[in-house]
Amino acid sequence: MERDDILIETAGAMGRMTLNRPRALNALTLDQIRVMDPTLRRWAADDGVKLAVVRASGSKAFCAGGDIRSLFEARRDNDLDHFSRFYWEEYRLNHLIKHYPKPYVALLDGIVMGGGVGISVHGSHRIATENTLFAMPETGIGMFPDVGGTYFLPRLHGETGMYLALAGARLRAADCLYAGIATHYVPSERLPELEQALTRAGEGAAVDLLIEAYAEDPDGDAPLAAVRPVIDRCFAGDTVEEVLAALEDEGGDWAVATRSAILAKSPTALKVAHRQMRLGRALTFDEAMRLEYRLALRFMAGHEFFEGVRAIIIDKDNAPHWRPPRLPDVREADIAALFEPPADGRELSFD
Repeated sequence: MERDDILIETAGAMGRMTLNRPRALNALTLDQIRVMDPTLRRWAADDGVKLAVVRASGSKAFCAGGDIRSLFEARRDNDLDHFSRFYWEEYRLNHLIKHYPKPYVALLDGIVMGGGVGISVHGSHRIATENTLFAMPETGIGMFPDVGGTYFLPRLHGETGMYLALAGARLRAADCLYAGIATHYVPSERLPELEQALTRAGEGAAVDLLIEAYAEDPDGDAPLAAVRPVIDRCFAGDTVEEVLAALEDEGGDWAVATRSAILAKSPTALKVAHRQMRLGRALTFDEAMRLEYRLALRFMAGHEFFEGVRAIIIDKDNAPHWRPPRLPDVREADIAALFEPPADGRELSFD
């Protein structure tokens, strides 16, 4: 398939997609989504393709998120239909990956955030390297942790998902393995060998065994394991305010820094993320994605996301003006309304 921003090829038993926007940290665009979805469906029906591999060009990022600049520009240009198209098609791609009938191998060599999480964490095999840097930083730009975060974050160990959702914490390879975000660790220098081995998957060797042959233990222990007891104590609160109070009572450098990081986020996004994590525990994946579609369109009609993008990405003044500016000023009724089914009945569908 002749494109510059995403490269599609088959090699032996392997179908391979390469995100190819390294200067943009491989941020995921709607055009790329429109290539990935039909390609994966075609490979699923092709008996000659035994597995799908997604990787990225460059040495910095697997995929640092969705193309939020395009969303910001759509708001500026009053192209409101762009929002519904983008999230409809992105979330349907996430759904396809979650339910993919063949092994889906994501090579997480570099930054993995936001939209990059959506095209990796739901797959059967997630390979971390020494370069992996994972985060769901959405609350820092006035958004909620989407792309299936409603489903997978609450299912991480203890209150780890709530911690990642509220604080936007960054995890390296050992932490990704500990949390269950990654399934294997392979040094980046061995990824070409691994990919070559995967081309032979149709010759009777299971994908699991091929990956295991290259998998190693990452250097060092998982820092997340050391603070898990604190996370589980402090992030079990029934409100964001209770979480912050518990961190203040906990004391110590880690709790102080984490509390400070949370307080810098959008109060509205924090309230939504907290409610989202609690609800997500009882939702199926499909239900979670439908909820996220509701939330996404309502955030696109609001203030927080675009102010966060302006401050962090566009103007880079790192001084967002959140509305409301403080947690006590956020009305619970307004948060609850964001979660309600749409009045027009238009929900995300997967048929």
